[in-house]
Amino acid sequence: MTQTSLRLAGNAQVAVPELPTQIGPHGIRFDFNEGCRVLLPETGLRVELHDLDTHSLLFNQIGTAGGMVVSSKKYFIRFGIKVWRGDELIFAHNYDAADRPVLARMEVGGLGDQIAWIGHAAAFAAQHRCRLTCVVKRPVIALFQDAYPHLRFVTVDEVDANGFYATYKLFIFYNDHNNDWQPTDYRQTGLCRTAAYMLGLPVEEKRPAIVSDSGGPPITEPYVVIATQATTQNKYWNNPHGWRELVVFLKSAGYRVVCIDLERTNGRGMVWNHMPHGVEDQTGNRPLTERVRWLRHAAFFVGLSSGLSWLAWAAHCPVVLISGFTHPINEFYTPYRVINYNVCNSCSNDIRLQLDPSDFLWCPRHKDTARMFECGKSISVGQVKAMIRTIPHFLGNGGTV
Repeated sequence: MTQTSLRLAGNAQVAVPELPTQIGPHGIRFDFNEGCRVLLPETGLRVELHDLDTHSLLFNQIGTAGGMVVSSKKYFIRFGIKVWRGDELIFAHNYDAADRPVLARMEVGGLGDQIAWIGHAAAFAAQHRCRLTCVVKRPVIALFQDAYPHLRFVTVDEVDANGFYATYKLFIFYNDHNNDWQPTDYRQTGLCRTAAYMLGLPVEEKRPAIVSDSGGPPITEPYVVIATQATTQNKYWNNPHGWRELVVFLKSAGYRVVCIDLERTNGRGMVWNHMPHGVEDQTGNRPLTERVRWLRHAAFFVGLSSGLSWLAWAAHCPVVLISGFTHPINEFYTPYRVINYNVCNSCSNDIRLQLDPSDFLWCPRHKDTARMFECGKSISVGQVKAMIRTIPHFLGNGGTV
């Protein structure tokens, strides 16, 4: 089985210990680091692996000295281990992570991934009463650490994987045809719920707690925050007049419009996307906690299927999310989701398709045709305006815009 993560290329990853970390009797070693692993000290021992929740026998075989039994399933299962010498049961262990160190790996995930999943990781720690370490990208540590003081957040360079009782890899997997790394394909469940499946939790979105810079609104007048950039062109609002006309609309309603993208301009080759004319420029590599302050005091946020939309959701800012590339199940719930079902849409959540993140212009159904990126091009300014007018506190609801 080939495993591939959506954002795997170019990212360092944590190495799983070569030997199981837990010591049992008779020289037996075991752990649950990316599956249930049992190392046998002698030939002739019979190993049973059970799923304690489904009351299923998963594995029953005699091993050899120095051989290691490794379960095919790497996501959370409440395993039971039994080792027999003939008819004598010489070792039994049922999964119990209470007060044990557990590792949740998210080191290759983007900002949206980690915001989508950290709430589930915290719920897992609470349910199992374990000592959880989360491997994340450095910029998000300041967002989460003070919000979850009982969890430990580290980068891939700061973690020593030796000694953990269990490890769970919270990535996006393609080509996992046997569902070894995820019990169900993320394209069917959506980004916001896939970690719940992997960790054996109730299947629901979990809005995380996050930290903000102190202080009130950064500006005194009413304002709207926007983010227009994305990692691939299919995520953009590819309506050529969209952002320009929307900014005029918002300013006419009485708002200042502030852009908080990382980059003013982003693209590849001959395709480049620029910050809309008429916005206030707060782009740049700023601390995420500063971005949260802007979002918490904004009237609302307008963005794409990208990390800053997830940050706005975590900040409890109303999110107008414009995306035809993803199906609404992919993201968190917002009543202000904008998609045009009359054209090609939702290729990102089509299990027949696999995103190629190296192709900035990936459009699997209509590439190099007149219909390329029609999912975003066909979302009209009028549709977005109409959605914004449904926001109860929108200033333009009593005016002429």
